[in-house]
Amino acid sequence: MLPLTLEDFTKARARIEGRVHRTPLESSTLLGKEIGAELHLKCENLQKTGSFKVRGALNKLMQLDGELRASGVITVSAGNHAQALAWAATETGTPCTVVMPANASRMKAEATAAYGAEVLLHGTIHDLFDKAHELERERGLTFIHPFDDPQIIAGAGSAGLEILEQCPAVTTIVAAIGGGGHIAGIAGATKMLGSGVRIIGVEPVGADTMRRSLDAGHAVHTDTVNTIADGLAPPMAGELNYEFVKECVDDVVLVTDEEIVEAMALLLSRAKLLTEPAGAAAMAALLVGRIQLQPTDVVVAVLSGGNIGLKDLTRLLGDAAPAH
Repeated sequence: MLPLTLEDFTKARARIEGRVHRTPLESSTLLGKEIGAELHLKCENLQKTGSFKVRGALNKLMQLDGELRASGVITVSAGNHAQALAWAATETGTPCTVVMPANASRMKAEATAAYGAEVLLHGTIHDLFDKAHELERERGLTFIHPFDDPQIIAGAGSAGLEILEQCPAVTTIVAAIGGGGHIAGIAGATKMLGSGVRIIGVEPVGADTMRRSLDAGHAVHTDTVNTIADGLAPPMAGELNYEFVKECVDDVVLVTDEEIVEAMALLLSRAKLLTEPAGAAAMAALLVGRIQLQPTDVVVAVLSGGNIGLKDLTRLLGDAAPAH
């Protein structure tokens, strides 16, 4: 049995309403022609801190006991959850420490510190959890998991409820998967409403932990991740997230880094929307035909984040014009 009910999702949505953005849902006729269906873009790249992550972070901290908040929280992140928790911690008066990999995006690390968190750069993505739990014990902090937590999932689900309100005719929602909190929330909220909407997850081929989890029949860990989409590259699929995906997600498909870059270029040139690699993964799967569509389908692609620095953007996109 899943650990959340529809009431949990609706309460989370009400709890954070007015404190985070109700992000726009933009239609794209040109990109819709490319995929052969009506297309709408859920612009979580325009959310506070530049990604969907604030939804879960704020919902989690708002329910944390006052004494625990006063003692402080700690988390691990490659960047987007770091910024989100730092912002939510400042909003709720909570001291916050974030452990990020040594090679984390400088822009994301600096933004996290600017939002008020103490940032510690340490090792690789595989070393972060051990270091965070060590500091949790030493300092008496509360660990906030970046994705495998019911309240994080419930907050993420508020985006799904918004999509159903903004586009009642939607037939397919496509969302990227890192650890799985994002798609678990969207899929859980929409399926529990009995909407009948098809939910498709997208992972990079170099960080396909959820796809491999589904194939294995349990949540798996991985020793290697290799993708430009740092927001989709945790070393494991969340246990709770796996259960939501298994029950509520219709399929998980894979895209290459090259396909992600082309989607970033098309979103920027055709829709005038800036996304980071993780934020373009859903669109990439649609553009290369990984998801079977009918002309009558009404598709929502979730642009999960837009946190990318100018140097990285220039390096990835270069001067090449989109092929489409």
